[in-house]
Amino acid sequence: MNRQIVQLFGLSMILFAALVGFTSRWTVFEAEDLKDQALNRRSLIEAQQIPRGLIRAADGTVLARSVPRGSGQRRIFERTYPEGNQFAHAVGYSFLSRGSAGIERFRNDELTGEEDEFSSIFSELQSKQAEGSDVTTTLDMNAQRTALDALGGRQGAIVAIEPSTGRVRAMASSPDFDPNEVPDGDRFRQLNSDEEARPVVNRTTQANFQPGSTFKVVTAAAALDSGKFTPDSIVDGSSGQLVSGVPLANFGGQDFGSITLTDALTNSVNTVWAQVGEQVGRKTLVEYMSRFGFNSDPPLDYPEDQMNASGIRNAEGRLVDGDDGFDAGRVAIGQGGAEGQIQVTPLQMAMVASAVGNGGKLMRPQLTEKVVAPDGRVEQRFEPQEQSRVMSAESAGALAQMMSRVVEEGTGTAAALSGVPVAGKTGTAEVAGAQLNQLWFIGFAPVENPQVAVAVTLEDQPLGTQGGQVAAPLAAQVMETLLR
Repeated sequence: MNRQIVQLFGLSMILFAALVGFTSRWTVFEAEDLKDQALNRRSLIEAQQIPRGLIRAADGTVLARSVPRGSGQRRIFERTYPEGNQFAHAVGYSFLSRGSAGIERFRNDELTGEEDEFSSIFSELQSKQAEGSDVTTTLDMNAQRTALDALGGRQGAIVAIEPSTGRVRAMASSPDFDPNEVPDGDRFRQLNSDEEARPVVNRTTQANFQPGSTFKVVTAAAALDSGKFTPDSIVDGSSGQLVSGVPLANFGGQDFGSITLTDALTNSVNTVWAQVGEQVGRKTLVEYMSRFGFNSDPPLDYPEDQMNASGIRNAEGRLVDGDDGFDAGRVAIGQGGAEGQIQVTPLQMAMVASAVGNGGKLMRPQLTEKVVAPDGRVEQRFEPQEQSRVMSAESAGALAQMMSRVVEEGTGTAAALSGVPVAGKTGTAEVAGAQLNQLWFIGFAPVENPQVAVAVTLEDQPLGTQGGQVAAPLAAQVMETLLR
């Protein structure tokens, strides 16, 4: 009898422990993950009864506000977006029927005025009405408009960052959408069913593209900082050289002969940079990629499921590392093969340009400047944070001068600005079975004390078009706007 009682007691304790474990999982250990899920409507239902805080551009322009509907106990607040499509991907949306996205989701606690347990009890004793705080972003109104106008509805993206702080000044993805139309069921289904244009996808953080020759900046950083090369190192730039046992040609089959690394970047010589990549080696190349922020989601104040990591991906889409057998020579020039092909987001390439311009120091990208309480107090101010030391200041300075030659006399002259020295790198990657081109430009200005770093990409452009012809002028427009 005693044995049966002990067994029953033991079973009861196991079941009780299991109950405590499962309830603790969602109420304690994974409460934040559950709350942040896009399909979780509880926080949105509660938020409907609270005047959600404003989201503002850096100059104070209102990008999102709540308007009351109904009265008395039935009064709710609905979100509206005064600038329409201009900041759709960065700001996102928040609707009970559609969930939330972008800054609206990431800063939901601040926007709904969520308090800790003690503050909540104190507010109830004071009979205070819950009210959200305002969020001021780092986004620049003029730069954002310039970027979207420059894209002109073409599929592509533009990101502009302040190198010394990491503040994101423009985040433009095209095609875009009007978040005010999201509650319309038919319109929302239409937006999500358009698999070609993918207007709801934020191309700046979610879409992975081949970077083409812009990746040579990463290769150059590894080559210079590892001490294996200098800007004056001489390498054979002849076309048709064997790389991983397969001939590699320069653009147009052009032969350059023996040239310096600086001239090889100025003219974007594939065979030179492929040889550099092979000599630098897979492990060193991947190490410097990681310093630039590759191989993990960027530490941006933005929902994780709306960001993708950049890196070398195999045919299954898995990120590979320095121990995997990818073609280091072709990856070094922004290409690759089934065993490993480089894929990047525009945000990542803007971070590459930013780190070079900032003396080799990469700052964490950020979208939020501050959170302001309803009474006007600044509750939080987000200061710049260093993400990593990518390379020495000497290596970064040398690379910046090499990139300035690209704009002065090389493939990127269309990015030049009157009276302002610009550093940059162009890129053109063949996609869709070599039937179309992915066009790129990355750069920063002014060269000696950069105020802006930018990445521009355009998808599915006709063969024959080049990044220096099409993407570089768009970068110039955005840089000029921010410098002005």
